[in-house]
Amino acid sequence: MGRLVGQTKRYQLKELTLKYGEHFMRALTMKATVRKHVNVLQHIVGYFKSRLSTHEKAELLGVIADYHKGLTPLIVPLTLVKHYVQIFDVGYIRDQVYLSPHPKELMLRNHA
Repeated sequence: MGRLVGQTKRYQLKELTLKYGEHFMRALTMKATVRKHVNVLQHIVGYFKSRLSTHEKAELLGVIADYHKGLTPLIVPLTLVKHYVQIFDVGYIRDQVYLSPHPKELMLRNHA
């Protein structure tokens, strides 16, 4: 979808809207898996890993690895990532829906 948006000048608005809608609907059919979550988390870490101390980086990657192995729920690495996003004020990541896709009160990511 990002490539499509990056090529907006190649399409008429109506055609772009239709293509984007098709891609969006296809994306919604993809199931979130542990592997995909780990990939997203690792990409997010790349935005501030140079600011982390050796210990902090090891802890964060360890928590992500524990999630990958099924030893901790997704909320654990997400919470630590959110913590570092706030500390280092990484606005681009902070504003991503991935980190807060629904109201906290629903506790949808708290399953073990």
